[in-house]
Amino acid sequence: MTVGIFMTVLFAALLHAGWNALVKGGAEKGAAMIAVSIGQGIAGLLVLPFVSWPTAEAMVYLPYSIALHVGYQSFLIAAYRMGDFTQVYPIARGVAPLLVTGVSIALLGASFSSVQLMAIGLIAVGIMSISLVRNGEGTFQWQGAVLALITGAFIAGYSVVDGLGARAGGTAVGYFGLQAAINGVIFTVLSLMVRPASVRSALRLPTHLVLGGGASFVAYALVVYAFMFAPIAMVTALRETSIIFALIIGSVVFHERVNFRKVAAAMSTICGVIVLRVYRG
Repeated sequence: MTVGIFMTVLFAALLHAGWNALVKGGAEKGAAMIAVSIGQGIAGLLVLPFVSWPTAEAMVYLPYSIALHVGYQSFLIAAYRMGDFTQVYPIARGVAPLLVTGVSIALLGASFSSVQLMAIGLIAVGIMSISLVRNGEGTFQWQGAVLALITGAFIAGYSVVDGLGARAGGTAVGYFGLQAAINGVIFTVLSLMVRPASVRSALRLPTHLVLGGGASFVAYALVVYAFMFAPIAMVTALRETSIIFALIIGSVVFHERVNFRKVAAAMSTICGVIVLRVYRG
């Protein structure tokens, strides 16, 4: 992985933690997520005239990608309703590289060195530490943790599908721009059917529409771009440095408690990132 790709994914991680904090910080999580989804779709529409259109081979992946993204958005809303930001976000984001690595080895024929697997394992240790975090009342948020794990499974699914789709399409921004535009429409329509009041509320959230949607689009477009030049599992693992940013945001912005286990998880993730950057094998 080149320095350029490495720094690109780190920046995407920061943006991703930021827009997730917007969703968590909103009074109505569903409306906030819908607003981000609409904003992301608008961003996709705006860039499509200026980028290459994905090839026919890439179109095969789009329906699967859209279905997985809708599932991710739906379960993320439910998870944020049940759990702390500093619990839900790290579990959801951190379990993804483990699943992507397994799928890459089992189904895609990918191979990783022992050092690379160790780096991903360090992130796994962080996830296990976070899963033991207790909230202020001293009770474990089982429902939030389970929903976060399911969300992570959707993240792993769309990461693999989008990585393959971008490679087949030959254009990261074109592929994701089209996906984001279609996803924005579908998620909005489904939301209108299930919770129309949330959609009306979403349209009154300009910060989420513009900043959240824009940050979400740029963050994942950068990741899809990285998928074209580096192993999907390694990019996914590096992206989870967003856990560090989420921990800081949760503590500073939401005044959520930071204990030893959260710090241990952060240190584990940092160690994994260092190994990924230093190791060249």
